[in-house]
Amino acid sequence: MGHVTLADAKIIYNSSFNDLLFRAQTVHRENFDPNAVQISRLLSIKTGGCAEDCGYCSQSAHAPTGLKASKLMMVEKVVAEARKAKAEGATRYCMGAAWRSPKERDMETLVAMVGSVKALGMETCMTLGMLSPGQAEALADAGLDYYNHNIDTSEEFYPQIITTRTFADRLDTLANVREAGMKVCAGGILGMGETAEDRISMLVTLANLPAPPESVPVNMLIPIPGSRLANAEPVDPVEFVRTIALARILMPRSHVRLSAGRTQMSDEMQALCFFAGANSIFAGDTLLTADNPGEDHDAALFRRLGLKPVELEQAE
Repeated sequence: MGHVTLADAKIIYNSSFNDLLFRAQTVHRENFDPNAVQISRLLSIKTGGCAEDCGYCSQSAHAPTGLKASKLMMVEKVVAEARKAKAEGATRYCMGAAWRSPKERDMETLVAMVGSVKALGMETCMTLGMLSPGQAEALADAGLDYYNHNIDTSEEFYPQIITTRTFADRLDTLANVREAGMKVCAGGILGMGETAEDRISMLVTLANLPAPPESVPVNMLIPIPGSRLANAEPVDPVEFVRTIALARILMPRSHVRLSAGRTQMSDEMQALCFFAGANSIFAGDTLLTADNPGEDHDAALFRRLGLKPVELEQAE
C-alpha cells in the first residue's frame, strides 16, 4: 500500500463492518487462494526463567506463575516433534525460547536445530528474543526461513507492558533479521488494555517497515493467573475481526496468522477472521504455555468452512 498514515488507517478500521470485510476479502482474493490456510506448529525449546518483565507472559522470572525454567531441548527431541507436526499437516515449524537474547554458547545447538528441521522439508522459524547482527547472520546461514519478534502493541502503549527493553530495541532486531536475509514474522497481542488506536498504530508501524513482515501473527491475550495482566478486559470479538481486516488491507501480501487465544474464540469468530483475511493458524495442543484447540477441532472447522491446508510448495 505504500506509506500508510495513522489517520488513513483509522478511517479504514472504523468504516462500516460490512464494507471493511468486503474490502479486506477483495484484497485477500487478489493475493491469495481465499480457501487455503497455512498451518504452523510451535514448540517451546526453552521455557521459563526469562529476565524480561512482559506483563502478558507466564515465562517471566518476575511473575510468580510457578513455571520452571527448562534446559534447551536436545536437537533430536526437537526433530522428533517436527516430524510429528509435518505428518499432521504443518508446513512451518516454529521454535521458541524464553530468552532476552540467545547466549553465544547456545548458537551451535540452535544452528543444528535449524538444519535438522529444514532437512525434513519444512520451513523453519525461531523466536529467541533480541538478536545481534552476527547472531542473525549465523541463523540465516543455517537456513532459518523466518524470525519471529513481535512488536506487541503501539509504541505509545508499549512502556505500560514492558520496561526491560524498548520499542526501538524490537525494531532493531527486526532490522538485523531483514539485513541477514531472513523473512520477518512480527505482530502483536490484543486485549492488554490498549485502545483501538493502539492496535491501529501497531499495524501502521508494521506496514511502514522498509518491507512489511511476511508473516503477521495476531494474538488474543490469554490472561495468565499470576501475570500482571491476569485481569485484563477481554477484547471485543468484532474489534478483533476489524484488526485482522485492517492487517490484511495494509499488508496485502503478508500471511496474517491467528495465533494465541484461538481456544477462546467461537467457530463463528474464527470464520469471520478467515473472511477478513486471516490465512494462517498455529495448530497443535499448546502454544508455548497456553492451550490451543486440538487438531480434531481444527479439522472439523476447516471441513465446515470448506478450507484446506496450504501445501508446502505454495507456502510463502
